[in-house]
Amino acid sequence: METSLSSTPSLSLPLHPPSLTARNTNNNTVQFSNFKQSTTPQPLSLSTSQFPNKQQYKYAFTKNPFSLKTHITNLARHNNLNDALALLDHMDQKGIPVNPSTFSSLIAACARTKSLYQGRKIHTYIHINALQHHASLRAQLIHMYITCGAVEDAESLFNERHVSPLLLSGGSIFTKTYAEARASGVELNEYGFGSVVASIAAAGAVLEGFKVHGLLIKSGFLPCGVVVKARLIDMYCRFGKVELARRMFDESCERDVVVWGAMVAGFVSNRLPREALECVRLMVEEGMRLSSVLMTVILPAIGELRARRIGQEVHAYVLKTKGCFEKEPVQSALVDMYCKCGEVGLGRRVLNSSMDRNVGSWNAMMSGYASSGRLEQAIRSTTWIQKGFRPGIVAIATALPICAHSRALRQGKEIHAYALKHWFLPHVSIASSLMVLYSKCGVIEYSVKLFEGMEQRNVILWTAMIDSYVDNGRMHEALGTIRSMQLTEHRPDTVTISRMLSVCGKLKLLKLGKEIHGQVLKRDFASVHYVSAELVNLYGTCGAVEKAKLVFDAVPVKGSMTWTALIRAYGYKESYQEAFELCDQMISNGCSPNTFTFQAVLSMCDRAGLVEDAIRIFDLMPRYKIEATKEHCTIMIRLLTRYGKLEKAQRFVEMIP
Repeated sequence: METSLSSTPSLSLPLHPPSLTARNTNNNTVQFSNFKQSTTPQPLSLSTSQFPNKQQYKYAFTKNPFSLKTHITNLARHNNLNDALALLDHMDQKGIPVNPSTFSSLIAACARTKSLYQGRKIHTYIHINALQHHASLRAQLIHMYITCGAVEDAESLFNERHVSPLLLSGGSIFTKTYAEARASGVELNEYGFGSVVASIAAAGAVLEGFKVHGLLIKSGFLPCGVVVKARLIDMYCRFGKVELARRMFDESCERDVVVWGAMVAGFVSNRLPREALECVRLMVEEGMRLSSVLMTVILPAIGELRARRIGQEVHAYVLKTKGCFEKEPVQSALVDMYCKCGEVGLGRRVLNSSMDRNVGSWNAMMSGYASSGRLEQAIRSTTWIQKGFRPGIVAIATALPICAHSRALRQGKEIHAYALKHWFLPHVSIASSLMVLYSKCGVIEYSVKLFEGMEQRNVILWTAMIDSYVDNGRMHEALGTIRSMQLTEHRPDTVTISRMLSVCGKLKLLKLGKEIHGQVLKRDFASVHYVSAELVNLYGTCGAVEKAKLVFDAVPVKGSMTWTALIRAYGYKESYQEAFELCDQMISNGCSPNTFTFQAVLSMCDRAGLVEDAIRIFDLMPRYKIEATKEHCTIMIRLLTRYGKLEKAQRFVEMIP
């Protein structure tokens, strides 16, 4: 990745990671209750002599690029376009790039003031900064041209074919522009309509999608317009209306590889892999050739189904069409497919047989090693990657969680050094992964340094910092981080909210928990299963079991996490019989207990001294395909040892994974 010097990491860490010598620290129903209790404007020639008041900008020219962009945005907000353009010209002469958000504010000002001349100048600067293909800017430019009465310019830009319509996702702006274009008499071709449909799909505007579908039928583009047909299929699949997409597909009088591909991709995106593979079979029977793009769509579906035999058939087809195998995404998809099918060795053979190994294949191989529990080989892959070529951000982001899971501090520090050397920091995903790595390895001070060194923080970084403190048992520091975040402009998402509730539960801060509960209700987060589970946990931990039950009853769809939280709440109150009855209700409602459910029930047996019942419950775990964890075994060892059953306790000691 090429990066300018302006992206120098702002970490307070040195240009190498901390010293490597640092500290490394079912269907079976079981009763629980039985147990005991212008299209391309020409470049302009503006000079600094055109400034309306050069002295006025003397200070502005001494500012850094970020300050200049902020100043232009402020001028645009006040509709001061001449001064903003003068600063824009200065930045162009100094070779300072302009970001899309700055251009967005300028175009909006031109639309408000109907300043067509200045709008065309800004369009020129957009070309100069190589942002002419930026979807949102294109949508705003079209809106500006229509607002200013330049219908021909809008129509020409709207119907440009060199930009893929699927990339035009201007959302509501583009949808509004489409309505204005119709009112102005702009005639759209098939590609223009395709752009409208794609933008409506991106905006999630279901009603608008129905309207455009009707207009397409009225305009004669359906049922035989291949381009708009593919876009409509994609739109309905994005809306989750797969049946409507399938009806569109079945009514097609002409199907090319794009239409078939849209239907297959729609099935995959809606987690219908079997239907996707059936669609591919029909496609092949009709004599259609599978493209390399379609290969990258169907191979993940095969991996999800763990259909190794079908995957091998597709692999044979790929090898037969040699040009297809040479495509890097296809190689990566093949490696990923074999790894998901549990055939890591075959995935490695695909990687070894490639003359040109790419980063994507190595990333897939690393993920395959990690998912199969071969963490050492996954970490070793990072060294193999560096011997052949330079890993990118995706490779680093894949490797760091593996290091964190296996507590591989040394390798994590090496990756940290590599990321610093190649200017991958500050990058949110890299920084947050490093924070998790260091906190898992017990060197939380490095997590704090990374966090404090980030000039721009987002919700992900704040959550990572809270998690780091929680993982190391430093709840009061986690609470301080929560309070600091609440003083910023960042609004916590569902993950952050659940972490906040967890901290409040552990510290028994019921008042603060109620305040966060208010935020949950205000932002309609209660339907998110892990948020509702943490709310139930909070009230249960604080002894307010009645309120925990009220929260539980208000959840529309209850998952195993929510059921387990309420079972645990009754356990805290020592209402063991009610907890066991809840387990029965959970199973009768079609929700299978998970590993945490068994952990909660075994803990209750431990507190109540129900030795024989605990053994019977432990033996039920295989029926639900749950493997015993260290936590399960520890509870059993503690209970059996306390009651003198040392021989039985020894059995569980040997079972600890």
